[in-house]
Parts: sequence; C-alpha cells; structure tokens
Amino acid sequence: MKILVLNSGSSSIKFQLFSMKNDKVLAYGLIEQIGEPSGQVKLNSIHHKEPITKTLHIKDHEEGIEIISSFLIDEKIIKGLDELDGIGHRIVHGGTVKEPELINDSVLKEIVSFSALAPLHNPPGLAGIKAAQAGAHKVPQVVVFDTAFHQTIPPHAYMYALPYELYERLHIRRYGFHGTSHQFVASQAAKELKKPLSKCNIITLHLGNGGSVAAIRGGKCVDTSMGISPLEGLIMGTRSGDIDPAILFYLAREDNLKAKDMDTLLNKKSGLKGICGTNDMREIMLGIKNGDERSKLAFDMFCYRIKKYIGSYLAVLGKVDALVFTGGIGENAVDVRLEVCSGLEAFGIKIDKSANAKRGNIHVESKTSNVKILVIPTNEELAIAKQTQHLIQQIRA
Repeated sequence: MKILVLNSGSSSIKFQLFSMKNDKVLAYGLIEQIGEPSGQVKLNSIHHKEPITKTLHIKDHEEGIEIISSFLIDEKIIKGLDELDGIGHRIVHGGTVKEPELINDSVLKEIVSFSALAPLHNPPGLAGIKAAQAGAHKVPQVVVFDTAFHQTIPPHAYMYALPYELYERLHIRRYGFHGTSHQFVASQAAKELKKPLSKCNIITLHLGNGGSVAAIRGGKCVDTSMGISPLEGLIMGTRSGDIDPAILFYLAREDNLKAKDMDTLLNKKSGLKGICGTNDMREIMLGIKNGDERSKLAFDMFCYRIKKYIGSYLAVLGKVDALVFTGGIGENAVDVRLEVCSGLEAFGIKIDKSANAKRGNIHVESKTSNVKILVIPTNEELAIAKQTQHLIQQIRA
C-alpha cells in the first residue's frame, strides 16, 4: 500500500508518501507561503540526495496539491494521485472523537464544528482535505485528530472548575494535543521496556516549539498538560503556558488590551521568545554560553515548568516505568534533559550524564535509576499513515 500523509497549515502543506510494505518514505516535502507572491517549495524523494527547491506563486492549497502530484509523477513514484491506496490528514482539534475517521460529508461538518475551538488550525486543515479530494477523488481519505489519544482522560481531570453549564453549552473542557506523538513514542517505549504497553506507566514529554506532557497508564492517557487549546501547560516557544487568568483582567484595565490583543500576546509574543527574545533553544544555549542573563532565565523557567509537571504526574500514576523525551528539543537539547531530571533522584529518576551527552542514545538513565529515561524520535506522519492503513483495511475486509 502507498499512503500519502498531509499536514496542512494556513499557508503550508507538509507531506510524506509511505510504502506501507516496509514503512519506507518514498517522498517528502514542504510547500510554504501559499497565497503569497513568492511561495517556497522543497521536495525530495528516494531518487535524490538533496531536495529540489523552487520559488513561485502558489495560489491556494489545491495548487499546492497539484505541485505534489506532479512531482510524484515526474519522479515515477506513482502515475497519478488516484493510484494511492489512501491519504491521511492531520487535524488539530477533533473534540471528543476517539478514533480516526473515513472522510465523508458528515466528518467534514464535524471538522467545521470543532473550528470554533481551533480557529487557527482546523480551517487550513479542512482546506487541505478539500484540495486533496479534488486531486484524488477516488482515493479513500482518513482524518486523524490530534486530540483523539487524550479522550481516555477521566472527567475529574478534563473538567475545569467553571459553571457546569459552560461545559454543557460550549463544550469547555480539557482536550489535549500532540496526541499522535504521545501515542507513538509511548508504544515505542513499551518495546524498549520489553513489556506490553498495557502493563506500562509512562510520562511522555513532547518538547518542541510547542510542548506538552502526558501521563499514560496502561497505554491510555489519564492526564495531559494542554487544555481546551494548545496554550495551556508548559512554557513553549512563543506561548505562555499556565498563567494566572487575572493577569488578563489587569492588562485589559491598565493597557486597554482587547481579546484579539490578548490572543496574540499569549500565543505569539510570550514563552521563551517573550522572556529572552528568541524561541530557538539553540540560540538560548548560545546566549547562556555568552553570559546572557535573560537566556539563562528562559532556560531555567522552561525546565522548571517541565519538572513540575513530571512531579504532578508521578503523583497521578503512582509508579512510573519510563520518562520519554521527544520532539525537536526533547530529542536534541542535552542540557534541557539534564536539567529537567536534576533533583528527581528521590523519585528514582537518575540520568547518566555521559549517555545523555551522546547523540543517538535511546537509554540515558543511570544503572541505578528505577525509572528508564528514554530519548525516542517522534514520527507523527508514520503513525498517521499506519492508522490510515488500518482503517482502510478494516473497511475493505
């Protein structure tokens, strides 16, 4: 089977084409700045060592899909999109939907209905779906929701202490995000532990420009740091994470901030960038090396917030088999892993400095650590491809 995975943003389409026979990536790429005068195209396949790059005007997502299709045909990977066995789409918000869904008119209406909860994410995802349908109308297409894995969280953990009628009327509750990543690395961790996932208690840390933590008991998520939106929880690249909501009332009074201004402030101007001017952890580490105090403050705050969540999820789970780092920062920032684990020795979490410093090591715990500390690269696209394949095979059976 050949499965194409699409992740559509407001002005971008990221894609990977898999051969499901051996989970091999046949082609991948990124189309950016859709709708702007100079769009950027970066395409690669098994036939190239270096990506093919272009700059051209890309009118809309449909034209972006046409570029992908033409590339795959030119590379002789497929004769046309209708030759594909399936197309999988990542959609950020799926409300309380727990499983991948075969896309039809009813599912499209679902995505639209969830857009009020994710106005920056779901509409472009929907545009990507419609563009793919136009270019491959005979191919079964599947949507995988970022929120799905977290829908096993119990009510006492997903409810907010607000008037209950707000939950009933407006569906205000914790949904969680990065679910595909948390689910993927948890399953990989179980393999490393040589135990069934159903027998494992795991804390997964997805740390990138966006970041979240999940408490996983027996393969099911029981709590996560992100809430009704991806804003809650950890300090992130440009997002504030947890704050006292009274700060917003204060800013409304003192600086006359409107709702739109607050949204921009908390989502795009806060987090690491708000503290030290950059959301790139590599630049922050360089700043620390050069003696910049703001960089050190940002680093300390970032790690401290993660450590607090680990502590709370240790309490939730009781016994933990593994702590898993993933995402761009989780996989590559040696100093972040070291600082996050520092001080957790009393809980049986002991990192090995030498093992942690070596790139490519999966196990970075010390020999005396009661909890395994794992570094596992996430692969959300492969996870989406596998879920798409599974659902299509179920339907065909």
